[in-house]
Amino acid sequence: MTDTSTLEAPLPTASASHDRRPAPGRWALGAAAVVAAIGLVLGAVVALDGDRTTATPAADSADAGFARDMAVHHQQAVEMSFIVRDRTTDENVRRLAYDIAQTQANQRGMLLGWLDLWNLPKTSTDGYMSWMKGGGHHGHQMKDGSLMPGMATNAELDQLRKASGKQAEILYLQLMTDHHMGGASMARGCAQQCDVPQERDLAQGMVDAQQSEMNLMTDMLKERGSAPR
Repeated sequence: MTDTSTLEAPLPTASASHDRRPAPGRWALGAAAVVAAIGLVLGAVVALDGDRTTATPAADSADAGFARDMAVHHQQAVEMSFIVRDRTTDENVRRLAYDIAQTQANQRGMLLGWLDLWNLPKTSTDGYMSWMKGGGHHGHQMKDGSLMPGMATNAELDQLRKASGKQAEILYLQLMTDHHMGGASMARGCAQQCDVPQERDLAQGMVDAQQSEMNLMTDMLKERGSAPR
């Protein structure tokens, strides 16, 4: 498992002549996500304390299922982001990876914190995605470490660890685009099915942010002569 204690490790700062940031203000999203996350957690505590009997989700609810599954899904995104930071010197890719790792590690902590607050287990005997209406996996085959839609296989992670430079950048951007597509689908499910307002808000925020990042990664792939898979 990735050691998230390294999240605060600084990245090299690009010079003015080489800093090709894809979108103005893009790198402030991580800090904004932290502030928003604190507000969401405090809001959830107040809401649940105000009416704990009716507000606390059941173990088999969409709220609990999404929190458990997305925590696992996010952890792999953090892992992939730390891998690529060590496999390329491209500062735009490294900044994007840092931002994704910071944001998703923070959100993962929120989701696990909600499960603790609700006194619910962090794993389910029903398996992954069972909370989603209409069938959780939608044809996804769980194999080689790909537990949920969008997740990379163990073989793909090994390939990323062995790649370097432009090859690593392209593979990371493709894998993370797939990862975001799967994660956004899960988040839409929670936005529609979850009962806790704060969790629905977080899920919708994930959809919006990950769609924006997918657009950015498509542009970054095009710059490298490639495209999403």
